[in-house]
Amino acid sequence: MKRGVHPGYYNTKIVCVCGNVIETRATVKDTVHVEICSNCHPFFTGKQKLVDTAGRIERFRRKYGIKDKNAEAETPAAGA
Repeated sequence: MKRGVHPGYYNTKIVCVCGNVIETRATVKDTVHVEICSNCHPFFTGKQKLVDTAGRIERFRRKYGIKDKNAEAETPAAGA
């Protein structure tokens, strides 16, 4: 490694808005403030909000005239 080319490597604190403080090493001397961390991220906490896409699928089917096979099987035949 050449001298004077690489940045310094310092002890740094990462502070989240939830109050979690992580001590690590980085090329940044100052404290790093983040909005979300592994302590409060929905993926890691298990409180993930699932997005319902049924409305999008139904809109696509209506737009292109695609009929649902399950819906056809449930409706009785007109001639029977």
